[in-house]
Amino acid sequence: MPLMRHSQTGSDLQAEFDSLRPGESTWQGTTRRTALKAAIGVGYAAATLPIAAQTAINTPADGLKAGPVKYSVNGFDVPAYAAAPAGKTGLPVVLVVQEIFGVHEYIADTCRRFAKAGYYAIAPELYARQGDPRSYTDIPKLQAEVVSKVPDAQVMADLDGALKYAAANGGDADEAAITGFCWGGRIVWLYAATGKVKAGVAWYGRLVGQPGALTPKHPIDLVAELKAPVLGLYGGKDQGIPLDTVDKMKAALATGSPAAKASQFVVYPEAGHAFHADYRPSYVAGPAEDGWKRALAWFHSHGID
Repeated sequence: MPLMRHSQTGSDLQAEFDSLRPGESTWQGTTRRTALKAAIGVGYAAATLPIAAQTAINTPADGLKAGPVKYSVNGFDVPAYAAAPAGKTGLPVVLVVQEIFGVHEYIADTCRRFAKAGYYAIAPELYARQGDPRSYTDIPKLQAEVVSKVPDAQVMADLDGALKYAAANGGDADEAAITGFCWGGRIVWLYAATGKVKAGVAWYGRLVGQPGALTPKHPIDLVAELKAPVLGLYGGKDQGIPLDTVDKMKAALATGSPAAKASQFVVYPEAGHAFHADYRPSYVAGPAEDGWKRALAWFHSHGID
């Protein structure tokens, strides 16, 4: 049956922008940090400042091999951040897909958290051909000048490249998963339809949308093609992703592939958008911590550990 599509322009997109804005934070301990463009994964994106310093998690790299890497896709050197237990091989792989802000400190720290759990985690900068998202201070401008110009086909190819790089550097590509946040949450659903990973965890990623030249399909359009089950972690107060779209996705999954039918949602009523982003006022500790435990358990239950 026909499904209502939510456009990614107009009031819905403005609501998502509003939910992403750091605002005029007055929290004690809040600080401004300059976004550093010299090294991927170092410093926070300019659009996310000021940083909520008292909740931002800093995972040390002790016992890890962690830092910027590069790999080639169709002649282009894709920058990425990778982290893994030092001196180990045959590691399960987690592809970590960025928020709208690119691969900055929060995404790098998330990679280190996965590495501490025994994974080879890699986060490619999927906007690299279009621009440096970390340098933008205005979210709508970032969306218009960079994010809106990124083709899904390019993203899929760059994730393939990341998986190949991981396999050549201590990871096991046959034991791979994907997770992503915000913009990256949508990508999780798309990549779960490629057959390259065994499971996915999508954090508050858009589920529906109008087809476009660069984004021909959205998660709800791929339920028949889904090859890896996805755990969706969403906020009940998310202004940019209405709960009716989650309900539509649930209904569509029930009619989809075996992997689609095995997919699940957890909706946290008290959380809004970006509730896992510990460096921002949107962070909600309870759902973030519970979601992280569920993500690791989801990967474990699908043999990725």
